[in-house]
Amino acid sequence: MIADTLVCILLVLGVAFGISLNFIRFFRLSLAESVVAGAALSLVAAWGVAWAVFISGAPLWGYALLPAFAAAGIALTSASQRGAAGIVRDPGARDLVFGQLIVTGWCVGWLGFVRSHSGGAWTGDSYEHWERAHYFLHQWPDYRLFIDQFEMPARPPLANVLTAAFMQMTRSDYAHYQIITTVLCSLAYLPVGLLAGRFGGRRAARIAAVLVMLNPLFLQNSTYPWTKLMAVFFILTGLYFFLRVRDEDEASGRAAVVCALCLAGAVVTHYSAGPYVATLAVLWIAMGFQRGWRASFAWMTVVAVLAGACVLAPWFSWSVAEYGWAGTFLSNSSVTTLGKWQGSHLIKIALNLRDTLIPPQVRGFQGRLFRQSSPWGSLRDQCFILYQVNLLFALGCVGWVVAGREGWRESKAAAPGERAFWFLAIAGFVVGSIAVYGDREHYGITHICLQSVVLLGVAFIASRWENLPRGWKCALAAGCVADFVFGIALQFALEDFAIDLWLDPGRSLPDIARTYSAVAQENLDEKIIAQNPYFADILTARPALVLALLAAIFCMALLRARRPRAQPE
Repeated sequence: MIADTLVCILLVLGVAFGISLNFIRFFRLSLAESVVAGAALSLVAAWGVAWAVFISGAPLWGYALLPAFAAAGIALTSASQRGAAGIVRDPGARDLVFGQLIVTGWCVGWLGFVRSHSGGAWTGDSYEHWERAHYFLHQWPDYRLFIDQFEMPARPPLANVLTAAFMQMTRSDYAHYQIITTVLCSLAYLPVGLLAGRFGGRRAARIAAVLVMLNPLFLQNSTYPWTKLMAVFFILTGLYFFLRVRDEDEASGRAAVVCALCLAGAVVTHYSAGPYVATLAVLWIAMGFQRGWRASFAWMTVVAVLAGACVLAPWFSWSVAEYGWAGTFLSNSSVTTLGKWQGSHLIKIALNLRDTLIPPQVRGFQGRLFRQSSPWGSLRDQCFILYQVNLLFALGCVGWVVAGREGWRESKAAAPGERAFWFLAIAGFVVGSIAVYGDREHYGITHICLQSVVLLGVAFIASRWENLPRGWKCALAAGCVADFVFGIALQFALEDFAIDLWLDPGRSLPDIARTYSAVAQENLDEKIIAQNPYFADILTARPALVLALLAAIFCMALLRARRPRAQPE
């Protein structure tokens, strides 16, 4: 299994970094930007190839074109100044690539402790996307309902198609599905590191790797096999290149195309990208009026729109042809749940915003969802709903205070135009994301639509590390320790059943699960009924060895985050 794991990791990362090496140089971006933009465009291109294989009815061995294209890209540019060799020699690009390898290894290592998904009310989604991957892997009938609820157009297909392609080239069991999804989701570090470097210099990208590794929201969403974190990768990459367009330099036109391709890729990955695209579109139009809609800007806008349409068209044209307009645009759960709330939608938005910002423990809300006899199961769920669904605590128990303090200080020093841009952008992201959610959610909806805002905040915190007073650095470090203990170690100990098995080795997993919440019991029952061994079930390495490996990976990340020797940026 260890060899299979390494093959999966190298396959996914090889495709992500390799396909675009032949053409990303034509964008003439910096090498650090080329690493992130190249990964995004590689995955968009891979989606296009895999989608063409699927809808054409071609043999599924056609998915093997993906590593072939990647190998060709790496081989043809191996000695190029702007290819593989140039990336290795460039400090900024090298930091991002090595940081990504560390973050991916960290995420896959923790996946080895997931013997059953649990935490909060998360259930069903992992099997829905598992079924969707098999839909593309086995070419199931078009009108199949996934987990007996959702039609095909209810979710966009990019991540599922890519997962199916990689499963076709490795194995189609649940364990490989978990590994592939985790590696794809871990790529969200790349734009976080790039944004941190933009705001705070080269060292900030290294610090960002440590912060995302210790962020419970990031780690849990990378090991729970769904598509939200992969959409975050595209959203934040698109945001970075939107900022490059605002720089108004010679690379702005090329950055606009990359921005459009990434944002379109985000939409075809998860519909939660919609509010981000809409907000940036409004800000783009405002930027156009600010620049007087010069011919160069208008032409750049047309080219960017056409580039994004090329990514969106294959999915939406096929879906409309197969399912019609209503099936394509009205089957998403944000639409189908609208009727559950009978009151004013403005009131619903205000209440959901309140519940996303103020934890239920503070509001005194006590739902019956997490009732259980296990004391550590109850503690885990209380921590889970803080770290996963509350917008503030998703940044960390101290991180949100640091982000607020530094944001206020930065806003006072910023120019009025810059301050207005970021206020409108963040407000649009947050309010827009909450507004499109169809139902009431008393626990908060950060994990559904606001993960991009959280990781943008992580990038900002990393960029401000150098400017923090020593006391604040110590407070942030202590907060990260607490986040690790209560948001990561406790979470994976419960998903591995480690505490109960240590206290009473003779108990069966179903017996242990009955002391947890009904949601945790349901997830284990689904696994047993489906007879799907998880990655943790078939991993041959001893847990102590995996923990030692994780400790080594984390120490490597800490050593890299030290102040580097003086080098040209």
